[in-house]
Amino acid sequence: MSKLTDLVKETSESGMDSCADDIGTVEEMAEVTILSRQTSVNLVPFIGQRFVSQDAAYEFYCSFAKQCGFSIRRHRTRGKDGVGRGITRRDFTCHRGGYPQIKASDEGKMQRNRKSSRCGCQAYMRIVKKADFDVPEWRITGFSNIHNHELLKSNEVQLLPACCTMSADDKSRICMYAKAGMSVRQMLRMMELEKGVKLGCLPFTEMDVRNLLQSFRNVNCDSDAINLLEMCKYRKDKDPNFKYNFQIDPNNQLERIAWSYASSIESYEAFGDAVIFDTTHRLDPYDMIMGIWVGVDNHGSNCFFGCVLLRDENTESFSWALKTFLESMDGKAPETILTDQNIWLKEAVAVEMPRTKHAFCIWHIIAKFSDWFSVLLGSQYDKWKAEFHRLYNLHSVEDFEVGWMKMVDTYGLHGNKHIASLYALRAFWALPFLRCHFFAGMTSAFQSDLINAFIQRILSAHSLDNFVEKVAVAVGYKVDAGPKQKVQRKAHKVSLKMGSPIESHAATVLTPYAFSKLQEELVLAPQYASLLVDETYFIVRHHIDMDIGCKVLWIPHDEFISCSCHLFEFSGILCRHVLRVLSTNNCFHIPDRYLPVRWREVNTSLTKPFQAFSSDERAGKVQLLQSMVSTLITESIDTEERLNVACDQVARVLSRIKEFPGPAHDDNDVAYTSPSDSLILPEVEDSVGFVRSFAAGNTHDPMTLEKMKERIRDGINIYRKRRRCSLPCCGQFGHDANDCPMMGSDDLNEDG
Repeated sequence: MSKLTDLVKETSESGMDSCADDIGTVEEMAEVTILSRQTSVNLVPFIGQRFVSQDAAYEFYCSFAKQCGFSIRRHRTRGKDGVGRGITRRDFTCHRGGYPQIKASDEGKMQRNRKSSRCGCQAYMRIVKKADFDVPEWRITGFSNIHNHELLKSNEVQLLPACCTMSADDKSRICMYAKAGMSVRQMLRMMELEKGVKLGCLPFTEMDVRNLLQSFRNVNCDSDAINLLEMCKYRKDKDPNFKYNFQIDPNNQLERIAWSYASSIESYEAFGDAVIFDTTHRLDPYDMIMGIWVGVDNHGSNCFFGCVLLRDENTESFSWALKTFLESMDGKAPETILTDQNIWLKEAVAVEMPRTKHAFCIWHIIAKFSDWFSVLLGSQYDKWKAEFHRLYNLHSVEDFEVGWMKMVDTYGLHGNKHIASLYALRAFWALPFLRCHFFAGMTSAFQSDLINAFIQRILSAHSLDNFVEKVAVAVGYKVDAGPKQKVQRKAHKVSLKMGSPIESHAATVLTPYAFSKLQEELVLAPQYASLLVDETYFIVRHHIDMDIGCKVLWIPHDEFISCSCHLFEFSGILCRHVLRVLSTNNCFHIPDRYLPVRWREVNTSLTKPFQAFSSDERAGKVQLLQSMVSTLITESIDTEERLNVACDQVARVLSRIKEFPGPAHDDNDVAYTSPSDSLILPEVEDSVGFVRSFAAGNTHDPMTLEKMKERIRDGINIYRKRRRCSLPCCGQFGHDANDCPMMGSDDLNEDG
């Protein structure tokens, strides 16, 4: 370890701290699907079934095949990884599908006379890749379960190569048993008892365990730790924005290390408001916990923020990981953080991120339900699980409390320790307690599958040899990845379903991913009735359930709107209840504050100063400026004198602003434009030559000012037609201001 010590000293001295979709051919079998001994099979593949990844489809089909009595293998593909659109179609076939290839034999060379098991079996499953709004998914387009051979028994099928699998949990447990000095046979017997399977019925054999232990012994932890630190030092020298930190223990062994790439730091500045810190995986050969920081960008794609390796799983280690991460991100803490249900991590977050809302990943909790409750509840387990999901998705805390107590009484779970623990920590996982906080949609089941698939890509780089570079490749942080992704995103086009002005306006502002989420709410909005209670208070109810509803507060002149379902606070997308109130009150665009910059179609460099929900000072100033411009136009167009003063003063302000140096822009930068087209005069909007002349510094030219006044006068009538009444006292909302009886009074039309 002297080399590691020297490297640490050297480090300290240097002061280093997815195109058009391939629809394939839908091949639905006309014959009756043949299933042998499959009365116990609950899940049968069907045309149109969806999966989040190829691996998920493979695991599903493998489980189905194992229950039926055969094994599967990967067969033909269309496309290639890393080339063009990548793989767009994949076929899985029976392990006896196809025929053996006759290989040319060299004369004089002994050949093994081994009989092939392939007999031309036609059973298969075909999946095709779809990519809507940058969210890929795989769908079954062909399936046949007709075999021309006998199927195996359950105790025979587990010996096939595809069925000899060893999960990550199994590997971790074997590693723990090896440290305790247990023999291989003792390990197998212990795991058979834990899993409740018969002798010799584990999904792996004694030879598989011995091979795994041998791979652990072949690992040189000291050498790999040195290589990891050298790689970090090399990358730091190559890229000054790369950040890393580490600690060694008294025995000069690597205890902790964390790093973040320059690209991940840039992504965090824009999309670090909601993050996931996943610490559920281990690098078993090195006996280290792997923590991964992940988020979601404005296109709904996962973005990588950082990585950490920890020797120990305790509060001190997690506190170091959180503190190091914040230092890498210039002290900026996320608004919300999702983690596993870990008591040490919970304590560390409370200390290091006191202002951050901490929540537990619901999919980690649900994954344990089968072990906790399936035997206890028996035939009632599925019904209980459905009730749990209903309670989880409620909006009201009061409804949750009442429903939880009723559920405990119904299923007799008063003394269950897991139920007691879940209820004690309900504020960390139940949506009624989380809806007032922003989570960027990362609590949904579909998004969780995408995140898990993303994390599995990172875990594929399981060796510490060149680990930093392998992780960088796994998460896609290459120099040429940025422009490629931009081109792919520009190729996506949105389709309007409602034809409403609100929908058209949102489509020009939001990314395709965010717009699709808003469009889902827009499509459902007409199913609701909006009932006016008083001037600013509405009850919105579904047309078939008029007994319950959501409360919507709408203050037109302040462009403020809020709903009791808290969908906007939770996801940054307006709910159907709010959209119903806006449409019924003749509002033709969504106020800017409810189209967060976090979901807008802007590049990363422009989102840095803007944080979701105006958490940044600059974002607040921009909104204030937009409000002042709107007020300026409204007040200036009433009289000729006011218009002259406004034009003169605006010209002076623009001339003063041009004296300050502006930011440097690349050719790829996208200029920020306000989505509020209600403030744009149509006659002025396309006057490119005039605008350029005005912006070039001719602000005091009398001819330029006169042209500006003429164009504004020409647009006054159109602007007035578009202007909506915002006086709550008139009792009507969204109508033409010129027709409002209150606007016609002398008191309101007086100057000054």
